[in-house]
Amino acid sequence: MKVLKFGGTSVGTPEGMNQIRQIITADSQKKVVVLSALSGVTNSLVEIGEHLRRKDIEAAKKVVEKLDHKYRGFIEELYSADNFKKKAIEALEKSEQFINSCLSEPFTNRRDKELLAQGELMSTKLFNLHLQEHELKSALISALDFVRTDLQSEPDEAYINKELSDVLVKLPAETKLIITQGYICRNAEGHIDNLQRGGSDYTASLIGAALFADEIQIWTDIDGMHNNDPRVVKNTFSIPELSFEEAAELAYFGAKILHPSCIRPAQRKSIPVRLKNTMKPDAPGTLIDSTNKTKEGITAIAAKDSIIAIKVKSLRMLMAYGFLRRVFEIFEKYKTPIDVITTSEVAISVTIDNPYYLDSILSELRPFGEVEVDAEQSIICIVGNLVAEKPGLVGKIFAALGDIPVRMISYGGSRHNISIVVDTKFKQEALKKLNDGVF
Repeated sequence: MKVLKFGGTSVGTPEGMNQIRQIITADSQKKVVVLSALSGVTNSLVEIGEHLRRKDIEAAKKVVEKLDHKYRGFIEELYSADNFKKKAIEALEKSEQFINSCLSEPFTNRRDKELLAQGELMSTKLFNLHLQEHELKSALISALDFVRTDLQSEPDEAYINKELSDVLVKLPAETKLIITQGYICRNAEGHIDNLQRGGSDYTASLIGAALFADEIQIWTDIDGMHNNDPRVVKNTFSIPELSFEEAAELAYFGAKILHPSCIRPAQRKSIPVRLKNTMKPDAPGTLIDSTNKTKEGITAIAAKDSIIAIKVKSLRMLMAYGFLRRVFEIFEKYKTPIDVITTSEVAISVTIDNPYYLDSILSELRPFGEVEVDAEQSIICIVGNLVAEKPGLVGKIFAALGDIPVRMISYGGSRHNISIVVDTKFKQEALKKLNDGVF
């Protein structure tokens, strides 16, 4: 069995859905197909929620009307038979009935999560009807019946394994195509929730791990993981193979093709993850596998934006016993992860990407010493096999950067990653210079 996930850009047009149908029926192997919402739909649902929080009902209605127009045009083009168009419109009207109820009732956080789930619920209904119109036997199962998070908002994998097995055993044995939603789930209290943006990758990985799948495939609009950001740098190339460790570093530090959490369940079960392009299904893409041993040197470069660098300078406290622990406890208290850490005899510097509790964190850091904050920073992540141990490699990196100011360097903490923090205004130039200098 394989698990195939298709993102919003893949399902976002009727042509895309036709292409997905051809991909999943190219052979007779049993498949679980995980779909995101149609491209742009989740953004519209978020916008509706924002208007409702501000009690701007008229603005919310306008977005609902645009969404209705989008879906109806999609349905008209996707289906040929009137009876399938009718079924699709009925599904749309049922979804819109719920959305319209949000306009007239108190809008709570729980209601917001239920609203956001409508995108995936709708896309899977439309696609399953599309398969039926083409006389393909498929089953639509709800991720809300088997994907749940625990009290720490982490996927409850034991629950997922059991409940998914119970759902699948009820299907006819001859069912080869099983359709379900990415992203959406229930929380520990049983209420509708989600796995955060990009969570459809996570869903696919969790399902693949639960089923001990032969392979997990993530289908997007890019030919696999590239060696640099193709939106910034010309002549990038697809990487044929990556280790799980390299892929995890690249995903976390900005490679948009893959959700950072996606790797973990697959890695624990040693299930290969293949990144493919929906519009170019014959392209090899990228294979991520525990058996992959990439050659020594730099494999790829990624960048993560919206970074805040914080420096605490303290002549009297830094070397004191327990000082670092007390600093880190502040970030733990406010549930704010740290990306990069550097220390000297008189200062410690860290980076964060979540500014929500920044003011509170700074107020608790100031008693320790002088605090400096630099916003609008970017982390450039240089990933490869044994990067930190290859002679001359670091010199090559900094020679490529030339006169670009570097705010922080994290070197030696991982065998697969050197992280450099620069002001975001230098990011694109840094990516281009590194591309020319190291590849």
